[in-house]
Amino acid sequence: MHATLPLLRTTDFPPLARRHTEILQLNLGYTCNQSCLHCHVNAGPGRTEQMSLATLQVVLDFIRASDVRLIDLTGGAPEMNPHFRWLVGEARKLDIAVIDRCNLTILSEPGYQDMARFLADHQVQVTASLPCYLEDNVDRQRGNGVFARSIAALQQLNALGYGQPDSGLELNLVFNPQGPSLPPPQAALEQSYRDHLGSAFGIVFTRLYTLANMPIQRFGSTLVSKGQFNSYMQTLRTAHRDDNLDSVMCRNLLSVDWEGHVYDCDFNQMLGLPLRIDGRPRVHLSELIGRNVSGTSIVVMDHCYGCTAGQGSSCAGALV
Repeated sequence: MHATLPLLRTTDFPPLARRHTEILQLNLGYTCNQSCLHCHVNAGPGRTEQMSLATLQVVLDFIRASDVRLIDLTGGAPEMNPHFRWLVGEARKLDIAVIDRCNLTILSEPGYQDMARFLADHQVQVTASLPCYLEDNVDRQRGNGVFARSIAALQQLNALGYGQPDSGLELNLVFNPQGPSLPPPQAALEQSYRDHLGSAFGIVFTRLYTLANMPIQRFGSTLVSKGQFNSYMQTLRTAHRDDNLDSVMCRNLLSVDWEGHVYDCDFNQMLGLPLRIDGRPRVHLSELIGRNVSGTSIVVMDHCYGCTAGQGSSCAGALV
């Protein structure tokens, strides 16, 4: 796989500083039942890295000493971490909201068929990847048969109350472009999703998030192989909007890798660019318990234009 970090180091992206930490995003491991082309984590069935129970105990200690009220669980498939259910249960006891970034197909894998019920019972917000509402496009990006399994999973979640009005169970879908282009306007695409998924499959959901593909890891390497990396970066730079800088997710989020080390965002984590504090090369979450990191500089490089291009892009969709 082609390394993209050397292509991103030289940058004129504006400097950013952290604000008060409100969200803790945890990468519970790289194990996944899928190997998607757009994956910036390079996750897959052959990856074995998983966050340990000891590290998850540190996570809870950090939360208890902070004002964090939301944890955002990612992977890989976060549900494949053997301590996933324990973590969700402990977080909910502390009245911490939980987001599960679900690839949908995990809900039909052996050993996980009761996961949807578990998520509903614990009022976990489900943010589910569905990069298109058309079967051919989804299967091309994520593998044969993924669309049909994803639709079945969405119907299962709907039957449990997810996405239904007044249920309190949020079901958010995530769109990624098929290639090196910016996402279309989020509001218009959300309506297209609602119309098609509703009429064809009876599916309802809370909202749609549109995310730009980041030029790193598997997707970035593919761009390099096809000779499209520089043109995609030019697309991102040209579409940069300064007014998106105020809302980028790195300002109020801490990203934690499977070993417990801390980063400004998930993308910096995948590039190996840790949070910078006191000139240290790397900081563990255990060292930040009770510490205020507001005002510290955020590590920026050229990939950051992926968050500020056009309507903007974050883990909660478009910024404007």
